[in-house]
Amino acid sequence: MNCKEILKYKLEKKTAVAGVVGLGYVGLPFAVEKAKVGFKVIAIEQNPVKAEKINRGQNYIADVSDDELKDVVRRGLLTSVSGFDRVPEMDVIVICVPTPLSINLTPDLQYVESVTRSIMPKLRPGQLITLESTTYPGTTEEIILPILKQSGLEIERDFFLAHSPERVDPGNLRYSTKNTNKLLGAVGPASLEVAIAFYQQTIENLVPLSCPRAAELAKVFENTFRAVNIALVNEMTLLCDRMGLNVWEILDAAFTKPFGIMPFYPGPGVGGHCIPIDPHYLEWKAREYNFHTHFIALAGEINRKMPEYVKDKAIRILNHSGIAASQARIMVLGVAYKKDVEDERESPAIEIIRLLKKEGSDLIYHDPHVNRLANCEIDMNCSPLNALTLSSCDLVIIATDHSNIDYQWLVDNSLRIFDTRNAACNVARGRNKITLL
Repeated sequence: MNCKEILKYKLEKKTAVAGVVGLGYVGLPFAVEKAKVGFKVIAIEQNPVKAEKINRGQNYIADVSDDELKDVVRRGLLTSVSGFDRVPEMDVIVICVPTPLSINLTPDLQYVESVTRSIMPKLRPGQLITLESTTYPGTTEEIILPILKQSGLEIERDFFLAHSPERVDPGNLRYSTKNTNKLLGAVGPASLEVAIAFYQQTIENLVPLSCPRAAELAKVFENTFRAVNIALVNEMTLLCDRMGLNVWEILDAAFTKPFGIMPFYPGPGVGGHCIPIDPHYLEWKAREYNFHTHFIALAGEINRKMPEYVKDKAIRILNHSGIAASQARIMVLGVAYKKDVEDERESPAIEIIRLLKKEGSDLIYHDPHVNRLANCEIDMNCSPLNALTLSSCDLVIIATDHSNIDYQWLVDNSLRIFDTRNAACNVARGRNKITLL
């Protein structure tokens, strides 16, 4: 039997050892899913504190079940280490590391490259490497493959390589790692065959594609689609503000059409690990082909302006009540980038806090999912949400519409509300206190 046949046999019998590099919002749920179906999983988490937490069965990702994590750890199916010494034991190595942007909105692949260089010297015949991190088309074949070839092993004979982009949606109670359709593009037919054998043990439906670039582009397009449509409704919000119209009324009316339209809603900006970042990966790559992605550039520009707009409108609200921004105490309610999650990465709420601090305002925040903010020049602890705290605030800005907030109680106990998410849409009393985005 050759390397491909041996690896396929081990995968089918679930005797293969799965390696997962990076135990964040993508890696940990995937590692637990593989362990749940019977694979032994060795996870590499370079943060030793997190690695040790996993080995103690302590969960830190909301989308992972505490009981399921404890169970697979107790049964010895999931182990976490902080180095790469155990790479030779792994039959499959899944890379789930961040792919951020530089300050100039260009791709930063330092984590992908660093992990690949750490794997390469320990590569042995009969291993599959897959990249799940979202990136620009060409990363798998232009960045990862040349590094792995330095091992002296031959691709498609000795080792196999594929890209299967993550589709994690934190806080989504309907779609999880297991039941979300999974894209799969490999560098050749042998790699695709092995990758299918690996992923079909865990994922309900695979979508094989012609090559890694197709999978990479499809994932970036998904997030670009959302970014462009969010920018469209955000721009509509700016127009409605000028025209004195309620953008939420306009959108709800438009979305009653049963065909030809899809609901998107405005907000104080976009956040998270996908929408503010991934479209710029495609924008950057397109320049290599002398192609300018106008929609992506414009969408990014509009979405990045929303925190500034929120700041300006907050100042207007205060001014109408005779309160200067420099004398105002403001609570930002919700700093996570989306409702019901603890993830504040790229959250527009953080930029809103920063901008209002520059105006001299006294800022506090409350978020039931985020105990502390330590981001650049911002270092704040979560303030309690009670009547006394609210009565001391000149304005409450709802930046994230968490579900476990009683918005009627909030309005009853607040002087003024600036609702950027239409979270208080069902509030009956005190609507005169509410200003919408």
